[in-house]
Amino acid sequence: MDFVSVLRAFIAATRPLQWSKNLLVFLPLFFSANQAWSLDDVSGAMSLGLRAVAAFAIFIGLSASVYLLNDCLDVERDRAHPRKRLRPVASGRLPVGVAIASAATLTVVGLGAAFVLEPLFGAICLVYVLVQDAYTVRLKRIVLIDVFCVASGFVLRVVAGAAVIEVPMSEWLYICSGLGALFIALSKRRSELSAAGESAHRQREALEGYTLPMLDQMIAVVAASALVTYALYTFIAESLPDNRAMLLTLPFVAFGLLRYMYLVHTRDSGENPEEMLVRDIPLAAAVVLWIGVSAAILLVAG
Repeated sequence: MDFVSVLRAFIAATRPLQWSKNLLVFLPLFFSANQAWSLDDVSGAMSLGLRAVAAFAIFIGLSASVYLLNDCLDVERDRAHPRKRLRPVASGRLPVGVAIASAATLTVVGLGAAFVLEPLFGAICLVYVLVQDAYTVRLKRIVLIDVFCVASGFVLRVVAGAAVIEVPMSEWLYICSGLGALFIALSKRRSELSAAGESAHRQREALEGYTLPMLDQMIAVVAASALVTYALYTFIAESLPDNRAMLLTLPFVAFGLLRYMYLVHTRDSGENPEEMLVRDIPLAAAVVLWIGVSAAILLVAG
């Protein structure tokens, strides 16, 4: 097995498509436009932007270490899975020893860099690693605890993004992030359960404790809560423009949530949200339009 093959297998094992989750560290920077930074102060904006980029790179390494640990612990289970058996560790393209050593190295280097960059950011990264590793080792087998652990990974990225640029964020943004993350996590479980059928418990132990009607109710409640919370955020958050112009972004959020639910229920697409976002043009368009309109409001109306 030559070095190039192992390197390719290692990169594949770090789940490059899922690196997009780490873009959440830029959310606080985005929503602090014309408060913590402005286009009139290019040097200040660049400084905060570079810190956010560094945080993004650190989270790529830390999340990759979690994926590698997960693949090592689940190697036998993955080999019995029709799709996961193709993963680098399960297929033998990446030796377990190399994967474990890589995970340990990424964790140590990533946490070290995080604490050097900003101690509070480093502490949040440490919490992220501990929660995600605990999820990988044990908590993913416990009903409901599993989806809250998955959701926490999204929220901690947002919290870390605020810490690294040292900008206080509206509590409404954290609530919206948490509900959105929980919505995605529950949708993922629904798609897994629907696709696995009677063999669900063999693919993921926690699935045995879920039912499709139960998950449908949870998803509906969380989606409605997320939409209402976002509406309140756009209307009363002190960090947003006083003219309430952010309410104009509400239709894009509503469409995105409903489109996501439609795809989960009709195509069982929720198992891979990153792929769904790339492949579904209406959903991708809603996200792009939300970003564009939000940016225009924050930079111009703000």
